[in-house]
Amino acid sequence: MESFPEIISVDDHTVEPAGVWRDRLPSRYHDIGPRIVRAPLKEMTFVGGKFAPKMGAPGDDGPIADWWVYEDLRRPLTRLDTAVGYSRDDVRLEGITYEQMRPGSYSVPERLADMDINHVRSALCFPTFPRFCGQTFTEAKDRELGLLCLRAYNDWMVEEWCGPQAHGRLIPLTLIPLWDAELAAREVRRNAERGVRAVCFSEIPPHLGLPSVHSDAWDPFLGACDETGTVIAMHIGSSSKMPSTSADAPPAVGSTITFANCCYSMVDWLMSGKFERFPNLKIMYAEGQIGWMPYVLERADVVWEENRGWGGVADRVLRPPSELFAEHVYGCFFDDAFGLRNLDAIGAGNVLYETDYPHSDSTWPRSKEVGESQMGHLPQDVVERIVRGNAIELLGLTSDGLWAGAGS
Repeated sequence: MESFPEIISVDDHTVEPAGVWRDRLPSRYHDIGPRIVRAPLKEMTFVGGKFAPKMGAPGDDGPIADWWVYEDLRRPLTRLDTAVGYSRDDVRLEGITYEQMRPGSYSVPERLADMDINHVRSALCFPTFPRFCGQTFTEAKDRELGLLCLRAYNDWMVEEWCGPQAHGRLIPLTLIPLWDAELAAREVRRNAERGVRAVCFSEIPPHLGLPSVHSDAWDPFLGACDETGTVIAMHIGSSSKMPSTSADAPPAVGSTITFANCCYSMVDWLMSGKFERFPNLKIMYAEGQIGWMPYVLERADVVWEENRGWGGVADRVLRPPSELFAEHVYGCFFDDAFGLRNLDAIGAGNVLYETDYPHSDSTWPRSKEVGESQMGHLPQDVVERIVRGNAIELLGLTSDGLWAGAGS
């Protein structure tokens, strides 16, 4: 390898600053909209794929944490939200305050500095408090407030997080109101007009009580993405249900099989007929890794070839799923040597690189070294495609890997 290209990470995260919503919502919502409260952590468990924190009252015993409070929701900031800079053995399930996290988690100048340390040119960032596709606002009682909160987040994302101080190095990723596909389509178009090319969505919407991609319910949203060239980005956990095996399984079980929801989701999309109806549609699986993809594609092709007559897809999936994958689907990884050894069975044009900053799985500050060790057998031009070229094309970035803003 001549040199390792500057990374374009398609899966990093932002921890929203405390004032994101108070600064943007009408004053009448300040006491019920999202806000930070410092309080004790009474109890917190993460078992069987379910995260369950309990907030203490003032004066209670327990470690102090910063909590997002919104309607009846109480959600602490945790060390898992922002683990970079800590030894792996020191990353535990615990609540933290803003002062206890690395400033690059929430501050643009410090984020750019940490990107420089990690050989990262630009990064696409998923949310924290709204969750990976805005489930927090979908679950809220007040839908009018939920829509205001969602739009406020998108405005902050575009105008501040990815604003002038980011110098094009932070790439906007916005949310939609999942409860209304027509409103979602409008929000896609509103953000597309200012240069946004990616939107969050759920890997398995029925887990959220929403229609599946096999229905026509999402067509207004999908049509807007198809027309505007907006990529649908699905992060592991965006169905609010992490894979697990039993109610008492330790988190390590779910952490090992986090790719499973992506696997199920990809088969859903390949067998849905949506890629036939919306030929410009592109989807990507953040943090889903890629090593599992070859067999799933092989099996999907066999099912389509031999069983489509009774399998319910003969009239809507008109080509082998592997062909649809090649044109519409992107796998994202940060540490997957096996997948890279089987790249020919996936396609170099369907793979994107990521660093997962600042989460506990992040390869920061060694993402370059990890990439060099796992891609050393690949030709230089293939490495270039994986590490930055595919992302530039997919997200409409400049040749230098930057977001150009409105009109990009």
